[in-house]
Amino acid sequence: MTVARAIEQLCPGYPLVYFGDIARTPYGSKSRETIRRYAVNNTEFLLDQGAKLIVIACNSAASAALDELTTRFSVPILDVINPAVRQAAHCSASGRIGVIGTRATIKSGVYEQALQQLRPDCTVHSQPCPLLVPLVEEGWLGKRETKMILRRYLHPLRRAQIDTLVLGCTHYPLLAPLIAPRIGRRVMLIDSSVEVARTVALFLDNHPELARELQETPRDSRFFVSDLTDTANVLAKKIFGRAITLEKVNV
Repeated sequence: MTVARAIEQLCPGYPLVYFGDIARTPYGSKSRETIRRYAVNNTEFLLDQGAKLIVIACNSAASAALDELTTRFSVPILDVINPAVRQAAHCSASGRIGVIGTRATIKSGVYEQALQQLRPDCTVHSQPCPLLVPLVEEGWLGKRETKMILRRYLHPLRRAQIDTLVLGCTHYPLLAPLIAPRIGRRVMLIDSSVEVARTVALFLDNHPELARELQETPRDSRFFVSDLTDTANVLAKKIFGRAITLEKVNV
């Protein structure tokens, strides 16, 4: 939802088709094969709804399934990882870059590989944070327990004296107000949601025919989920700043 909101803000006038796989999350604790299968199913659903451009709005799915999706489907596919990598490589003065993410994302090594390709001089310090997604989805954003867990996860990165931290999960922007003081005010936070939204805007600028086709599509944005919960409704309202109608579907 953080990605959808960022795209909505930076690309006004384009209808969105959003699918949140609430029934099968968190992806970060699943095997690579399972994540790939889910990602294919999700993409097929979005294409059936008329999507012309796919954004993989999940770091775990992007790290496990980007190659599979780009091979299997002919529509343009953008992901949340590469835009964040470019911004982190550009912004880091010292070359000491931290990455926090789910187990699946960190285990894949995708951030380390991409960052070192862009900046061979950089040192990447990665930290899996498996408890953060469930805490966000439970709405525990201001709880003492969440602050304690964050402090423990971030401690190794503080010791490494990073100057840039990639929020390598699209749940984490909701925790940014808690992360910033615990990692250090001088550390720049890279929000992958914002970076991929900027990439979408640039892509549409560079592909005017697709942009025109999307703008002329006579439909409103729709928001689908694989499970409908009270927490999902509360989070959607918090993220979008308004009530969002979530439609439950089986995928």
